[in-house]
Amino acid sequence: MLHKTKHKGFTLIELLVVIAIIGLLSTLAVVALNNAREKGRDAKRVADIKSIQTALELYFADQNTYPISAAAGVTMGEGKTVECLDSTGMAASCGAGQVYMGKLPKNPLPAGAEADYTYIAKSTTANTGPCAAGPCKGYVITFALESPTGDFPVGTLYAIPSGVSTTNPDP
Repeated sequence: MLHKTKHKGFTLIELLVVIAIIGLLSTLAVVALNNAREKGRDAKRVADIKSIQTALELYFADQNTYPISAAAGVTMGEGKTVECLDSTGMAASCGAGQVYMGKLPKNPLPAGAEADYTYIAKSTTANTGPCAAGPCKGYVITFALESPTGDFPVGTLYAIPSGVSTTNPDP
């Protein structure tokens, strides 16, 4: 006499449905994680620029000028053209004088549209004309965001003494 035994387990269809659901959920998780990383990098960029602006204002209060720069500007941050802001201005390393910002931050990777934070001293308070001899009465720091952050839209932005602008004050 033969007994029929029932095998307990999952059918192939059930396994494929579960695998598809897990794949869909993991895809959604990766997309959300990438968006969170992008927003985190942008938040750091905004904080970096505000810190640099504060250091520049302290420098201006003491020196009655912003640091001079080449007409094309200088790239800021670790391993870049300038890494420090001290009483001599933008420097590769800090000297013995007053230090306003010991380590200028660099753009977090992967970078947005602009690969570096670029500082250009301006000769007027209207942020026009490059300033290579001083006194420099304005500046423009170019940076970019990957996604809208706070009040700032995605794309290239310009930090100036009065805040942040979406248009270059001295094209």
